[in-house]
Amino acid sequence: MSLSTRCVVDWVAGVGVALAILSGISLSALGALPPVGDPAAGSASAPVFPPVSSGRASDLRHLLIQDCGSCHGLTLAGGLGPALQPGNLEHKPVEFLAYTILNGRPGTAMPPWSAFLMESEGLWLARELKGLNP
Repeated sequence: MSLSTRCVVDWVAGVGVALAILSGISLSALGALPPVGDPAAGSASAPVFPPVSSGRASDLRHLLIQDCGSCHGLTLAGGLGPALQPGNLEHKPVEFLAYTILNGRPGTAMPPWSAFLMESEGLWLARELKGLNP
């Protein structure tokens, strides 16, 4: 192996270790946040959330492709995470998907997004994944 190849290999390995450490730290900090909107808890009346503006909807679509797509594939056909296309989600309730988006999946690479998204935005994303948004 040439010196330049060895330098690249060492650099990639070092970056991988740094990312693993940083993601573990940030995910553990986010894991300390309380769960948002547990669908298993149930409630007497369903909460009403403010609608998502068209500008925010555009931002959320971008987040869906760029951020979610980094693990679930840019076409959401699957990757590190499972496929998130409507056909793959037809038996998953919107509330379950929103809960997963907001609270993550402990023990997996799926982080909680509740520090960045309101509950109404998590529901909007879940409806978008199922093809239910106008």
